[in-house]
Amino acid sequence: MHSKFKHISLKIAKISGIVIVSVLLLLFLIPLLFPGTVAAEVKKIANKRLDSKMEFSKSSFSFFTHFPSLTVSLDNLSLTGSAPFKNDTLLKAEQVAFGINIKRLLFDNEVKINELYVSKADINVMVNQKGEANYNIYIAPKDVKKDKNAPEEGTAIRLERIDFEDCHIKYNDRSAKILVDAKGFNYVGKGNLSDDIFDLNTDAKIDNVDFYYDRTAYLRKKELRADLITRINTNALSFILQKNELKINKLPLKFTGLFTILRDGYKINIKAASENTTVKDLLSVMPPEYLTWLEETEISGKSDLLFTFKGNYNVSKKQKPDLAFNLKVNEGAIDYQNAPAPLTDFQMNVNAIMPSLDMEKLLINLKTFKFKVGEKDYFNAYLRSKGFTEMDVDASVKGALDLATLDAAIGLYSLDLKGTLRTDIQAKGIFSTSKKLFPKTRGGIALRNGWLKTDSYPNPITNITFIANVLNKAGTYKDLIIGVAPASFVFEGNPVYVNAALSDFSDLAYNAKVKGELNVGNIYKVFSKKGMDVSGYAKANLFLQGKQSYATTGQYDKLNNKGTIILKNIKTTSELFPKAFFIKQGNFRFQNEKMWFEKFYASYGKSDFDINGYLLNTINYFLESRGTLSGNFNLKSKLINVDEFMALEKGENTDRKLEVEYAKEDNPKMTGVVIIPKNLDVSLTANADKVEYNGLIFNELKGKTGISKGNFYLQNAVFNIIDCALVIDASYTDESPTSARFDAHFRAKDFSVQRAYKEIPMFHDMVTAAEKAHGIISVDYKIKGDLDGNMSPIYESFEGGGTLNLRDVKIKGLKLFDGISSKTGQDGLNNPDMEGIEIKSEIDNNLIRIKPFTFSVATFKPTVKGTTSFDGLLDLRMRLGLPPFGIVGFPITITGTHEDPKIKIFSKTGKEILDAVYNEKNNKVVRKEKVKTK
Repeated sequence: MHSKFKHISLKIAKISGIVIVSVLLLLFLIPLLFPGTVAAEVKKIANKRLDSKMEFSKSSFSFFTHFPSLTVSLDNLSLTGSAPFKNDTLLKAEQVAFGINIKRLLFDNEVKINELYVSKADINVMVNQKGEANYNIYIAPKDVKKDKNAPEEGTAIRLERIDFEDCHIKYNDRSAKILVDAKGFNYVGKGNLSDDIFDLNTDAKIDNVDFYYDRTAYLRKKELRADLITRINTNALSFILQKNELKINKLPLKFTGLFTILRDGYKINIKAASENTTVKDLLSVMPPEYLTWLEETEISGKSDLLFTFKGNYNVSKKQKPDLAFNLKVNEGAIDYQNAPAPLTDFQMNVNAIMPSLDMEKLLINLKTFKFKVGEKDYFNAYLRSKGFTEMDVDASVKGALDLATLDAAIGLYSLDLKGTLRTDIQAKGIFSTSKKLFPKTRGGIALRNGWLKTDSYPNPITNITFIANVLNKAGTYKDLIIGVAPASFVFEGNPVYVNAALSDFSDLAYNAKVKGELNVGNIYKVFSKKGMDVSGYAKANLFLQGKQSYATTGQYDKLNNKGTIILKNIKTTSELFPKAFFIKQGNFRFQNEKMWFEKFYASYGKSDFDINGYLLNTINYFLESRGTLSGNFNLKSKLINVDEFMALEKGENTDRKLEVEYAKEDNPKMTGVVIIPKNLDVSLTANADKVEYNGLIFNELKGKTGISKGNFYLQNAVFNIIDCALVIDASYTDESPTSARFDAHFRAKDFSVQRAYKEIPMFHDMVTAAEKAHGIISVDYKIKGDLDGNMSPIYESFEGGGTLNLRDVKIKGLKLFDGISSKTGQDGLNNPDMEGIEIKSEIDNNLIRIKPFTFSVATFKPTVKGTTSFDGLLDLRMRLGLPPFGIVGFPITITGTHEDPKIKIFSKTGKEILDAVYNEKNNKVVRKEKVKTK
């Protein structure tokens, strides 16, 4: 019996060993038997099914990359997006692997992909403002009728597993104003993905996720966990959320609903809820800098959170889903490190609905917002509003708080407060700036014995007093009255006082006094903001009295504005600007309608400015966003460097900041154009020793410059360039952060043609023959066109014309004349001297059309006309007049290029030059077609 058992055991061990060895052998042999087939089939998928450019460094075929799956792996893979993002990377991964169905490979010799593995990838999903996305790279197979029982042929994708490991996913949807940035993205999805309808089991973990809406951060650096079951209908590209449990830090969320991808958008009906959770778990989604405070604070209370997103999204049909939000907090309490009196009885109930994601339809109902601090202090508020630019408001704020007690109770982050704050304000009615309506309002706010200190600076702001009252009985701008009397504080021993009375906001009547001095740098440190810095000194003594209309209608005698502001050594830096603004001294004097710049010395980067003059309408400009600031100045400068003011290089902080930021993202290699403010009407009589622009140096600038309605202009401005006086009348307008347009009239007399060719890029490109010319010329030319994102000219956009005068020019070594001399056998034609010749030309669509001109060389009289292009192409006609008087002559055609001219004697037929047509909308040459040159 023992012997028989031993024999069976040995046999089992033997068979097992053979099986194991066979399996191991297959693990090594299968990749060797099918490498060409698999590689070819993967490339076939890419070429046939992807409308994208795919590149990878190498491929491998193994069981061991994602054991026990047989996978073909592509290392260092990159994949571009779909139009209009074909030049942008959609996916860049250290490795992408495709799992292969072993059974189909061995028995049917077919490559069936059933698993997808993506490792250490950067995935950049983009949707532009038109709703066009970069992920539409898959080309669906054409509908083909076939027998259901017929075997499938060729490569197929039937996924049963999707695996992302340590990926970075960025989703930037500008049409919906949504940005999601997920780092450390790990995802495993399993299911029978080959079925038309299947359940996808998901386990996801994100180490660090940011969520922005309309460039405002709602989640930052949050950890996310997800356990999901999603039913997917591949026929309709529909996702039904069944079991979906999510956790953001400590806040649990449950998702249910439906998401369907449509041809030109999506349909959504999602509900996310966090019911009967604690207030502390709710607060765990706060920004990361507050999480330490959260751990040190005793927090109690219950919260319910509900979020819904329902409707269709289609940009072309102007359809957007409805967004709704509800948050309730009951029995809330906050006690920071055993404060003398905790914050208790905190209640909040707020609903917000945004139909069609339209801010103009926004509904907010803050039914309850109240709390107590200790036994006496309290705060109550409610708000009901409808609309945005025209808002129907019903609001009330009432409270009495000891700020020191409140500060201790909640442990304000890096901020110490003292003082007694009382407020009682009720408002009801319509707020509309366009209709000049303001809710009926009564009440005020008072802060006494205030004291404020931050961690950023050792000294506090003390003796803060702020008493303001507001009254509006009729609900219009005209009836609004605001009084601030007094407002004052002391900082480092220096008191500052403000008294103001404002009424009739339809034609604002103001009466204000401001007096005090500050160390601007030190008080800025109290409110220090990362990425910015300010230093210097300011002193003000102002009395302002009048009405807005007095300035706009010229009733200056009714104004009583007087006083001074003095600035010294003001330096400000910002993360938006690579260089610092520095005001060495700024003395400003107010006199009725004018704000005088009496001494103003400033610099930015290499540029310096010495300005005197005045501004008009300063009160209106600061009170109304639509106000236009007017002025007249004299400016002196040793150097103005225009390149330092380019929009994308400095992150232009204008009303168009969002447009500039998008342009920076889309064009990282561009410096941007100079952005001109739309609300300035200022003229300058300029006197600058040197102006630097795009590699050019202009000396001794004199003339009138200015800004008006978004245009920069030069009037009879004189520069010295290449030892020649250049007179310019010009205008400049930015059309976007990466494009601009100019219109200029250049006049220059008696300058060196060689220096112009070597030192002025536009002359180099327009007058290519100048390379072989020496002597003195003059130019009178009008030209207009576009500039690209680096402020460089786009020649295909140029239009204009003018005259080139050759006073005394010698041409030597030009291949065109050498060729004519060789073809005609006349040596005297190769090095012509040109004196007193006027050449007229016109420019359009990349072509320079030269009108007929005649000159003498040796005993001949050549007459030249025709067309050249900025690409260097030639299509010229010459009549070579024979001696003695040129009455008799013969035709010559010149084609080819300046470097390789093609010359034909006794020929009148040339070669057509391609006409470049320029599209101003996208700064591109959109087509080229043959046209007959004149």
